[in-house]
Amino acid sequence: MPKILLLYHYYRPDDVVSAVHMTELAEGLALKGWGVEVWPGNRSCHERGRAYSCGPEFANGVLIRRVWRPDFPQHRFWGRLFNSIWIQKFWLWRSFFWGKDRPDVVLIGTDPVFALLVAPLLRLFHPKLKIVHWCFDLYPEAAVADGIFQEGNLPVRLAKALMGPAYRACDLVAQLGPCMAERLKAYPVRQSVTLTPWALEEPSAPLAVDAHERKNLFGEAKLCLLYSGNFGRAHEFYLTLKLARRMRGKAVFTYSARGSRMDALRKAVNPEDTNLRFAEFAPPDKLQARLSSTDIHVVSLREGWTGLVVPSKFFGALAAGRPVLFEGDDHSAIARWIEEYKVGWVLHAENIGELAEELQDFAKSDKNKMKMFRHCHEIYRNHFSKQIVLEGWEGQLNRLISEG
Repeated sequence: MPKILLLYHYYRPDDVVSAVHMTELAEGLALKGWGVEVWPGNRSCHERGRAYSCGPEFANGVLIRRVWRPDFPQHRFWGRLFNSIWIQKFWLWRSFFWGKDRPDVVLIGTDPVFALLVAPLLRLFHPKLKIVHWCFDLYPEAAVADGIFQEGNLPVRLAKALMGPAYRACDLVAQLGPCMAERLKAYPVRQSVTLTPWALEEPSAPLAVDAHERKNLFGEAKLCLLYSGNFGRAHEFYLTLKLARRMRGKAVFTYSARGSRMDALRKAVNPEDTNLRFAEFAPPDKLQARLSSTDIHVVSLREGWTGLVVPSKFFGALAAGRPVLFEGDDHSAIARWIEEYKVGWVLHAENIGELAEELQDFAKSDKNKMKMFRHCHEIYRNHFSKQIVLEGWEGQLNRLISEG
């Protein structure tokens, strides 16, 4: 039985999206016969002060051995950095005592920040180990895009110099799309493959509209657009707000979100923006009703973040059988997929008026809506579903072991 160890900051019961993906990957591999162990931190992502037991536990075929860390503030960059140093130190310490229990593969995520810096030392002490990186975001590039550091300054140059050997130590880097693959060309990556995240909810057919939820969120609007999920440093709203103002009386835009950019969005909304609304963040048991309530899902990515992250809410929208309105760069993976698979619209400063008319035409025909809903769901099932991605993971991991 092959063995794999997952090194990632968060794991269920945390509901942060990447933690759910890591959990479902671990459990999916366990179902396929792998021996799976995970070493997450013991602190909650969103609930400061909440901690989980560090004692070994076994859940759904996965051995969980949490790493204790201090309660440094995760919402601040330096707090995230100290947390990362602490956790990596314990990851390495534990690896010294593997003996015959050494895994065949170690899979490293991108949280805590710079988690991949553990890879060269693992390679040094365990030369036969297969090391895989699932790249959800790129550092220090994301810190530059966020304005924490300036491109070319000493900390950024030092971080990039350290990340070079980290990527070189990997046998495989799994990235989230073609834009991220292009960014990774700046590093000595030996093998790269696209393995996207999947939707947290995967209905067997396009979701039927939840009429009660739709009325609560949008009233009697004929055309409904929903932003659902995290709205943090990588996300944007200016063009979507301009589009909403252009479509007053013709469409309602609702943000059901949480994150660091929500305050900026609320401040930008004025009393005349009566067709832009806010709703509470949807808990897991209400997520399906929330996703089904709208005609179109809004996804965004700020300028400068292209290739650094790929918003996972794109996949949730398609799984629900809904098209996407994307505010972001044409070079981003989401814009490319929208164009390739015809599953939505890309919003630019130059096409706001044209797009407003196109969306109004879309809203006129329920038949056309249902046709688009079915098409989006089919594209998801054929290209981005959990089954498709897990099969991709299993194939890549089996190939690495056979090559070894």
